[in-house]
Amino acid sequence: MDTAELRTALRNAGLSQYQAEAYVALLQLGAASATELADACAVPTARIYDVLRDLESKGYIETYEQDSLHARACDPKSVMEDLKSRAVQLDEAAEEIEARWQQPAVDRHMLSIVKRFETVFNRAEEMIREADGEVQLSVTPEQFDELKPALSEAYENGALVKVVLHPERTDDLEALAQREYRGVATEVRHRTLPTPFVAIVDRTGACFAPHDNSVNQYGVLVDDYTLTYVFHWYFQTALWEVWDVVYDAQTGEPPIVYSDIRHFVQDAEPLVRDGNRIVAHIKGYETDGRDPIEFTGEVTDVYYTAVSTPTDTLSFSELAGQVCLTVEADGETYTVGGWGAVLEDVEANRITIESISGTPDG
Repeated sequence: MDTAELRTALRNAGLSQYQAEAYVALLQLGAASATELADACAVPTARIYDVLRDLESKGYIETYEQDSLHARACDPKSVMEDLKSRAVQLDEAAEEIEARWQQPAVDRHMLSIVKRFETVFNRAEEMIREADGEVQLSVTPEQFDELKPALSEAYENGALVKVVLHPERTDDLEALAQREYRGVATEVRHRTLPTPFVAIVDRTGACFAPHDNSVNQYGVLVDDYTLTYVFHWYFQTALWEVWDVVYDAQTGEPPIVYSDIRHFVQDAEPLVRDGNRIVAHIKGYETDGRDPIEFTGEVTDVYYTAVSTPTDTLSFSELAGQVCLTVEADGETYTVGGWGAVLEDVEANRITIESISGTPDG
């Protein structure tokens, strides 16, 4: 520790700037008159006597008369004991602060901008643990491993967990190696390009942060049904639809569960067109009043407004317009839409194919 650092440490221990200056100088001189000490340090001569009296009262020095006022440093044992006790006290204070500290929650507003990625990650983890509908997640392998306990809870709650794994860098593709997904994710895809961190949970909240190589570092927390839908479309079209599936917990045999009506239509439309009978369980909300509703019935029609000429296999973007089903259940006819439905009777947040059967003559 050099002289300047020693003076700073003494000031942190409770000495004033002039007291620290005079004491360090006196340690070097051993003993000196008041005027000699003032000349050897940055303390003005007019202040040196007051400074010496204060240092003597603190036990750092002692003064004596020898033609004029002189001073010498005391045995540093008492000084060291004082400094060590202060150090212990500061250590205990640090431990007490850590023990008492509780991470303050970010107030839930419609939209919040934060600076720290940890805030975004912690909010996402909190939301995922409480999920029982759907989790859409874009993460690095390391982030996925850290979120596994929360994802496992969501999976146990019955949520559909869709995960896109992506490398931190374009040359880090080996990090996308097979991991243990059973009991953690419903479906996993690999994206070979670095991607923002995205978490969309139960259609009510979203967390977003740019990838680490982004010029601007910030985070977005969304607690709004409509704004979350924007992130949902970004996830589906840019991060999900075009990338390869590496794990799928569903076998392709009923029951087959969907959280998005467009994915249901991608699979069901060819079956309905060929005359197959699909029995599905619908869970969602009445669009008029938002009351929860569940029913099981036959899908009698699939309607969609294609934004381009449809092929044999409909893409997600081809279903960007209105998509709805007609379901006959217990003598009632329901029109069923997806997220944000207003024209249909029901907004479905879970569609489960319970059975698929061919035509009577087929």
